Amino acid sequence: MKHMSSREFNHDIGKAKRAAEEGPLVITDRGKPAFVLLKHEEYQRLVGEEPSIVDLLRQDEPEADFDFEPPRLREIVRRETVFD
Repeated sequence: MKHMSSREFNHDIGKAKRAAEEGPLVITDRGKPAFVLLKHEEYQRLVGEEPSIVDLLRQDEPEADFDFEPPRLREIVRRETVFD
């Protein structure tokens, strides 16, 4: 597991993000572990977080190979309500 001081983190966040790509990055404060930076997917895996319906329906994933355009409300055929 890699370590980085909070001062180094503040000066080069890009370096911290690149290090977190490889695994959790421990950020120290005055020489003691204070925070851990990790990829969001890894965090979700650790906490067992279920994806939301929005995440499941997102089309920016490689396997999303369909187009969906819901009909506009004015294009939906309206039926009269009949009360007997």
